Amino acid sequence: MKKKEFKTESKKLMDLMINSIYTNKEIFLREIISNASDAIDKLHYMSLTDKKIKVNKKDFEIFLSVDKDKRTLTIKDNGIGMSKEELETNLGTIAKSGSEEFKTENEHKKNIDIIGQFGVGFYSAFMVAEKVEVISKKYGSDEANKWESSGIDGYTISSADKDSFGTEVILTIKPDSEEENYSKYLETYEIESLVRKYSDYITYPIKMEVSHTHLKDKKNESDEDEYETVTEIEVINSLTPIWRREKKNVSDEDYNTFYKDKFNDYETPLRHMHIKAEGTFEYTALLYIPSHAPYDYYSKEYEKGLQLYSNGVLIMEKCADLLPDYFSFVKGVVDSPDLTLNISRETLQQNRVLKTIANSIENKIKKELETMLEEKKEDYEKFFKDIGLQLKYGIYNDFGMHKDKLQDLLIYTSSIDEKTTTLKEYVNRMKEDQKNIYYACGETIDKIKMLPQVESAKEKGYEVLYCTDQVDEFVFMTLRNYLEKNFVNVCGENTDFDTEEEKEELKKANEEAKEMFDIMKESIPEVTEIRFTNKLKEHPVCLSSKGEISVEMEKTLSNMPLNNGLKASKVLEINQNHEIAKTLKKLGKKNKEELQDYAKVLYAEARMIEGLPVENPTEIASLVCKFMAK
Repeated sequence: MKKKEFKTESKKLMDLMINSIYTNKEIFLREIISNASDAIDKLHYMSLTDKKIKVNKKDFEIFLSVDKDKRTLTIKDNGIGMSKEELETNLGTIAKSGSEEFKTENEHKKNIDIIGQFGVGFYSAFMVAEKVEVISKKYGSDEANKWESSGIDGYTISSADKDSFGTEVILTIKPDSEEENYSKYLETYEIESLVRKYSDYITYPIKMEVSHTHLKDKKNESDEDEYETVTEIEVINSLTPIWRREKKNVSDEDYNTFYKDKFNDYETPLRHMHIKAEGTFEYTALLYIPSHAPYDYYSKEYEKGLQLYSNGVLIMEKCADLLPDYFSFVKGVVDSPDLTLNISRETLQQNRVLKTIANSIENKIKKELETMLEEKKEDYEKFFKDIGLQLKYGIYNDFGMHKDKLQDLLIYTSSIDEKTTTLKEYVNRMKEDQKNIYYACGETIDKIKMLPQVESAKEKGYEVLYCTDQVDEFVFMTLRNYLEKNFVNVCGENTDFDTEEEKEELKKANEEAKEMFDIMKESIPEVTEIRFTNKLKEHPVCLSSKGEISVEMEKTLSNMPLNNGLKASKVLEINQNHEIAKTLKKLGKKNKEELQDYAKVLYAEARMIEGLPVENPTEIASLVCKFMAK
C-alpha cells in the first residue's frame, strides 16, 4: 500500500499545527468529539430533507473506549460517515473542512449548528497520538475505508471492514516522556473529566464503559469483605446546558446549584440573569452576581472573564473581553453560534460580534444592579460593602470615561440616619438653595462623625456623606458634579455655611489678626495659612486644605510607592468664638515666643483630629506640661 503525501507544499505547516497552534494538549478530545457531533448533525439534517434516509434521532450517540494494553483511545460515532474520496479530501488536505463546506452549501437554511469550521482541529490528535486511524463508512454505502497516518510523513487509505455507517477515530497514545504523562489519556476518570470540561453540552449522548467497585453482600457476618468490579455503559455528558433550557423550566434551586458547582462557591449568589438575545447576533447567557468577592479579587492574581461556548462546546475558560473591569466580579457563561473563531478555537478574533455581545452584557448587568438597588436594597448593600470598591475604581479609571454609567450605582452612609443613600436620593432631599453635595472622609464612620467640620455642617442642617474608602475623594474629583450640584469636602476651603453678615465679620477679624497669624506661622511653616473660622461649634481648631489635594488624599498618596512627595496645602483654622482665640490675641500683643508655642500645640491637636501623626511628640508633650503647670 503506497503512502501518500499530504497535499500541502510544506510539512512545516503540519508540524506547526501539531506543536504550536494549540497551547493545551488536552483539547484534542474536544476537537474529535466536535467532529463526531458534526457528522451526526449532518445525517440528522439530511434525514429531515430526504425521506429515503431512515434514522431515529434517539439512536444517535458518540461512544468512547480505552484499551490500555494496546494504548488506544477510540471515539466512535453513528453520523454521516465518509467515503474514500471524502477521507482523501477532508483528511489528506490540511485545513480542508468538510463541515465548513457543508455549512457554506446550506448557509441560506436556518438551524444548522455545525461546530467544526476549520479543518485543522482533527490534527490536534497528533499532539497525544503517535498514530491515528480513521475507519469510516458513509451512510447508504456498502464500502468502508481506513485512513491511517503517523504524522507529517504522510498517510495511507485502504479498504476496511465496518458493520455500520459512521466513523471511528482510533488514537494510539504516545509513550510517556520526562516532560509529559500521555498515559493519563488512557484513564477513564481523565476522559470523563475532559468530556465534562469541554464537551459536556454536546447535544448527543457521549457514552463510555465505566467501572465501579462495590462491596459484595455478605452471607454471614463473619465473612471477610469481598469486592466486585462492575462495568456499565454510562452517559458521561449533561447534554442540554441549563442556559439553553426555558426559564419557566428552571427553578431558583437549579440556578443556584449550577452556580455553586460551576464556580466553586459555597454561598448562594445574590442574583442571576438568564439572557436569550436574538436579532442580528444571537447569544444565550447565564450570569451571576456573587454575594461576596473572591478571596483574591483585589490582587494581581485575579482573572476576570466569562466562560465562552460555541454551540455548547467550551472555547475559553475565561473570556476577559466580555466584561469591563468594573463588572469583573460577574461570573457566568455565554454561548453563541455567531462568533468567528480562529483555527485553534482557543482565542477569538477581535470582531464586532464579540464587541456587540460584550456591550449587551454590560447593559444588562448595569440594569440588574439598578433593579437590585431599587427593589432589594439590603442585598445591594451587602454586595456594595464587599464589591462596591470596584465600581468606584471604574469611575476614575480611564480618565472618567465610564462615570456616567456608574454614578447611580454608588451608595454612601448619610449623616441623617447613618443609613445608605444614593446620590440621587441625596439631591432630592437637598435644601432649595443648596448648591453643593457635602462629604467628609476618614478611616471609619465614628472618626468622621467626630470631625469638627462635620459637626458644624450637621448643626447648620446640611447632610454629609461619610466616605471611608481611600478612593472616594478621587471618585468625587472625577465626577466633579452630579445633577449640576458640585461635590464639596466639608474639610476643604470651599465650604460655605455662613451668611453674608457672618462672612463680612469673619473677614474683618482675619484682617485684624494677620500680624498675629504671621508670627504663629513662623513656628509651623508646613502650614500654608492660619485663619479664624465660624464653622466650628465647640472645637478650638481644625485642619482644612486648599486646592485639589485634601488631607485625606495626602494619607492615601503617602502609602503609594510613587507618590512624588505630594502633600495637601494645609490650613490651620481656629474657632473665632472659642476661648483659645482670646488667649491667642492677648499673647500676640505681649509674648511672641509663647504665641509660637501655642501655635505648635494647636497644630499638633489639629493633626491628631485629622488622624495624622504628630511629627515632634516629645516637644509637644513638654509644651503641654509647661502650660498645665502655669
